[in-house]
Amino acid sequence: MQHVIVIGGGVVGLTSAWWLLESGYRVTLLEREEQVGTAASFRNGGQLSYRYVAPLADAGVPLKALQWLFQKDGPMKFRLEADPRQWRWLLKFLANCNSAANHKTTARLLQLGELSRQSMAQLEPTIPLSEFGWRDAGKLVVYRSKSAFDAAVSRPESEDVRQVLSAAECAEHEPALREAQGILAGGILTRGEAVADCYAFCKSLERRLLAHPRFDGIVRAEAYSFVTQAGRVTGIDTSNGMLQADSYVLAAGIQSRTLAHSAGIYLPLYPLKGYSLTAPIGAGHVAPEISVTDFERKTLYARIGDSLRVAAMADIVGEDTRIDPARIDGLIRLARATMPNAADYSRISKWAGLRPATPDSAPIIGASPLSNLWLNVGHGPLGFTFACGTANLLSQLMMGKPTPFSLDGLTLR
Repeated sequence: MQHVIVIGGGVVGLTSAWWLLESGYRVTLLEREEQVGTAASFRNGGQLSYRYVAPLADAGVPLKALQWLFQKDGPMKFRLEADPRQWRWLLKFLANCNSAANHKTTARLLQLGELSRQSMAQLEPTIPLSEFGWRDAGKLVVYRSKSAFDAAVSRPESEDVRQVLSAAECAEHEPALREAQGILAGGILTRGEAVADCYAFCKSLERRLLAHPRFDGIVRAEAYSFVTQAGRVTGIDTSNGMLQADSYVLAAGIQSRTLAHSAGIYLPLYPLKGYSLTAPIGAGHVAPEISVTDFERKTLYARIGDSLRVAAMADIVGEDTRIDPARIDGLIRLARATMPNAADYSRISKWAGLRPATPDSAPIIGASPLSNLWLNVGHGPLGFTFACGTANLLSQLMMGKPTPFSLDGLTLR
């Protein structure tokens, strides 16, 4: 029986481990934190956006980004680093900022989104949706400017599942937006999207892994580097010593680029720093039942259980996980202005995390230049959305089976 070490205990690593177990592999999980799901998976936005995908790189984004940098509470903050990886990533990102590249990536991600939706459904008999607060909420993307709204309406993606709404209709469908309808141009409602608690999902999946007969357990250790010989990985050096297996799966978030570098592999990943706040919902609050995304402010609002999750920002500031009080204050101001009565904003929990993104927003799945090292990285802000789908694809690739669609653009290039 083939033994695989999966490196990374976030939602991508956990789903990878599960699909490999179900495919007949013996699996060990390597995770540096005391608990699984405590990095980028911990308090992300909670949206499962299978049918509405919007790669960050697009025509006009460089100009918008310059404007965002001068906005007090803008969705992006930039800090130049003395790190060639940042410059290299930015150059590739700029090369993808055109309509042709955006449409091509969007088409890939829609296919991946549908597979991910189906793959999550396959898990339901094993993990009841109620364990992690799943709701088929739908997703409403609202637009403040008429030009942005008109451009979105003209796009053909997901035409069969979306509904174009006026500002008044947005407030009718989602009463939490009543105070904001005067500043909205309209919105697009997509059915079939969901919200859930990613951390609770990780914990539920961990319990199933620990009970699986082929699971060899979780090694709590820091991964330092790969040891390679003759085009193969022969081991991984960790704080608990050398670990060895037949194959290795790299799914360690932004740490993946450093570990890959130790094996002579360049991964085009950069950490986009995101923030979230979680506020309790009381009896008198009007919290959103539909998952809402404010397109221009790049902010999402999702009801998760009895709390409101507000998440935003894609700061390009390196591997800095510190919480900037000014960014949180800006997020609170925006939430109060957009949904003033949605939750108790005086009792928030703060979070910041690093989303490992590729320049074109497409994850990297499958083989690496080393014959027994496999990749499942680069999901950016859509790790929860795509985790089940990429884990499914990875298991098929490792078994030599055909995939349900071409992975052109979703592999290491």
